[in-house]
Amino acid sequence: MDRRATLATLLGRSTTEEPTAPDAFTLSPPPSAGLAPYAGKWEFAQAAHLLRRTTFGPTFAQINDVVKQGMKTTLDQLLKINPLPSPPINLDYTTDPQVPVGSTWIDAVYSRDANNQVTHVSYRARSLAAWTLDNVLSEGISIREKMTLFWHNHFATNQQDDPRFNYHYMNTLRANALGNFKDLVKKITIDPNMLRFLNGNQNTRTAPNENFARELLELFTIGKGPLAGPGDYTNYTESDIKEIAKALTGWRDQGYYTTDPMVKISAVFRPTNHDTTIKKLSSRFGGAEIPNGNEKEYETVVDIIFTKAEVARYISRKLYRWFVYYKISAAAETEVIEPMAKILIDNKFEILPALRALLSSQHFFDSLNLGPMIKNPIDFSLGLIKQVGLTWPAVQATKYTYLNSLFGTISQQQMIYFNPPDVAGWKAYYQEPAFYRIWINATTLNNRMRFTDRLATARLNLGANVGLNILDFVKNLSKPSDPNVLISDMVKILLPQSLTDAQMAQLNDTLLGQLPDYEWTVEYNQYLAKPDDAKLKGAIEGKLRTLIQAILAMPEFYLS
Repeated sequence: MDRRATLATLLGRSTTEEPTAPDAFTLSPPPSAGLAPYAGKWEFAQAAHLLRRTTFGPTFAQINDVVKQGMKTTLDQLLKINPLPSPPINLDYTTDPQVPVGSTWIDAVYSRDANNQVTHVSYRARSLAAWTLDNVLSEGISIREKMTLFWHNHFATNQQDDPRFNYHYMNTLRANALGNFKDLVKKITIDPNMLRFLNGNQNTRTAPNENFARELLELFTIGKGPLAGPGDYTNYTESDIKEIAKALTGWRDQGYYTTDPMVKISAVFRPTNHDTTIKKLSSRFGGAEIPNGNEKEYETVVDIIFTKAEVARYISRKLYRWFVYYKISAAAETEVIEPMAKILIDNKFEILPALRALLSSQHFFDSLNLGPMIKNPIDFSLGLIKQVGLTWPAVQATKYTYLNSLFGTISQQQMIYFNPPDVAGWKAYYQEPAFYRIWINATTLNNRMRFTDRLATARLNLGANVGLNILDFVKNLSKPSDPNVLISDMVKILLPQSLTDAQMAQLNDTLLGQLPDYEWTVEYNQYLAKPDDAKLKGAIEGKLRTLIQAILAMPEFYLS
């Protein structure tokens, strides 16, 4: 199957319009070079590939900068542990009078008045959404926001009605994005948000609730494996779920919708609700026994699960599908997943060494791994806004109004931050056989096309009609007065693969209308000489908007 043909079909384009590049867009599994360090060229294409996969929408300047600084320095920068962003603050006293303007609401109580409480919750939810998108837009050369979304997909919870719970949960993921996997599992096990989502707060010795124990094994740590028999999933059994559920009894969340300033958002352990019997696991865990450990017993559970090597393989596959490709060939399993798992185990489940090995490997930079992913909606929308630039209002409150509208626009593409569709996360990362292709359907395709068209033509409604500043965008390219260099630069930054000669010629016609190249050079230089001439400016701007609109409509733009 040809991935360019697949996208062309989804976009309603004829697959015979242009010939495909030889072998560059096949869906067959790429040859595996394992985790051998990449030793090839470090040029624009490789730098752009690394930044596209690890950040949202790298700019032309950022890619050129990392080309100059080299791969090692770039990886150092990407994987650096940076200070956490300052928390969201109240920008409007009238909608959240419990919190002074300029102060954060993340631990502020709610009004006892029910009507006011609804207003406060609504405002804080909007504030959190805008603040989150703002973090992505200002991420710089850092993998943290991409990893935060990875963990959000892995430890999926739906949106709680109290935005403070959502903030604290995501802050835990962000703070531990490049940390220790086992420690993060322990934190998530008693996180107030997760306790509410998977009914851990209803798990008692008299009525054990198995929801979290089941997902802890099936989705968060080890995975099922092939069915080996009734209630036996190879990696664990139904009896293990029951015993682990008992071991996790007694935990409650507190602080939800609280009006009491003395009650903080936290998890509390209630000994009277905890099962103190010895829990006996199956042969899948070597018949391990879990004695009563009260509030420390959950740590014993996690420690036992992490004695199994399959945990390291399981999370390595998740990382591979997020950063490389959904199809894991037999060669990739042997030569990439197994070595990654060994690195994890040797480093006591620190994520950073394994992730660095993957991102600096020959396999990651294989030419067939450049461009086979379909971008998720956040990457598609926010990434484009970052790449081409958008002028935001100077007043922060107005900017947040725009960002909230953008949050809604992205949600229409069926990816809602804070609200994956189910506990397994977004289907594009686990649902066979479609995987990433799930992002494209009759509804989302129209919404994506509407987004790019309106952004290109300055008709994107975010409270007011906005669009990219196309003249600022092109002036930062290497030689905008040369139409062929201009088009080449725009293609390099916006598309993950080079185009055919016929496609490039078609884009030249889009810009020039079959006029000779020098006509553009003359016209652009005239504009530069008289930038305040409305007629010259309008002519140049109109042609550039038509050009970028055509590039954004290409199937290749949907790929990463």
